[in-house]
Amino acid sequence: MRIFFLDQSGKPGGAELCLIDIAKPYSHRALVGLFADGQFKDLLQQNHIPVEVLATQTIQVRKESSLAQGLKSLKQLAPLITKVIKKAREYDLIYANTQKALVVGAFASFFSRRPLVYHLHDILSTEHFSQTNLRIAINLANRCASLVIANSQASKTAFIQAGGRSDIVEVVYNGFDPKIYQTDESDINQLQQLGLQGKFVVGHFSRLAPWKGQHILIDALAKCPPEVTVILVGDALFGEQDYVKQLHQQVADLGLENRVKFLGFRSDIPQLMAACNLVAHTSTSPEPFGRVIVEAMLCGKPVVAAKAGGVMELVEHGLNGFLVAPGEPQELAQVIITCLQETEITATIANNARTTASRRFDVATINQQIAQLLSHRF
Repeated sequence: MRIFFLDQSGKPGGAELCLIDIAKPYSHRALVGLFADGQFKDLLQQNHIPVEVLATQTIQVRKESSLAQGLKSLKQLAPLITKVIKKAREYDLIYANTQKALVVGAFASFFSRRPLVYHLHDILSTEHFSQTNLRIAINLANRCASLVIANSQASKTAFIQAGGRSDIVEVVYNGFDPKIYQTDESDINQLQQLGLQGKFVVGHFSRLAPWKGQHILIDALAKCPPEVTVILVGDALFGEQDYVKQLHQQVADLGLENRVKFLGFRSDIPQLMAACNLVAHTSTSPEPFGRVIVEAMLCGKPVVAAKAGGVMELVEHGLNGFLVAPGEPQELAQVIITCLQETEITATIANNARTTASRRFDVATINQQIAQLLSHRF
């Protein structure tokens, strides 16, 4: 089966990392079409996946855009849609990996007469999307997609509640290669330059954005013993630089300059996780899946996560991780202190997490599930 994958981003977020794993088995008979240039293209090339940047300018539509803004962008989208239609005729299937890709892919599917798959990496709700964008996504998926792959039961439920057809949606979790997350002492020793020796390190791995809740972790840190240190791995992506400034100001106001390290974007995530004693997930809105949570589990690290959305399908409180109410720094601080003090119990939970994640989210099993869905439907 020849597959034409579409993705709107030039930057490697969670959906893009997932796409690399999905596209790899089809690399000799597939193409990934991107709507923006950037590091994601480089990652695809490093993984020997054919890729082409199809757009020359950024599409000026965001999750919160209005109907007027959406209509204004159609003129900009027209050359891209024309190019995608032409390319799509060379393939058996169009695979839209993001919402903008769904819009372009729906037009391409209609005019090229190729079936469309939509991989849903979002919880489609008004917490994240404007009503206009929600209606567009649901209507296009219902009318044009032969299959919607949701990355969690939470994403599937939200899709159906928003009006999506239940007969076209299937749940397939993100896949991971456990070998990537096996680190050794030399990897961890390389991180001594960060000055983390003798500290209890809490890691947060996410783009810096208000709904990702880094400010909640900083508030919690202020309630923890002085040996607790936080590393924030990630940076602003979509015009969220004001939030980064707010975080730096919050750290200064609380006198935590020596206990919070902003590391920016990093490629050595498994090694950084290996240097942590605990990984925190603090999203204030329901997370569709929670990729970082599984990565930490595979690294054999305990996780404390916000109890909402797809996260609740990954973490069982007290068994393979800890769950706290979203937006509650006091509750988060208490879990951090528990992990600091109860080392044996925490180590058992971390071992359980690694075993569970290796079994449930192995990329070979996940790719097999996707291959079966595609072969049965097309």
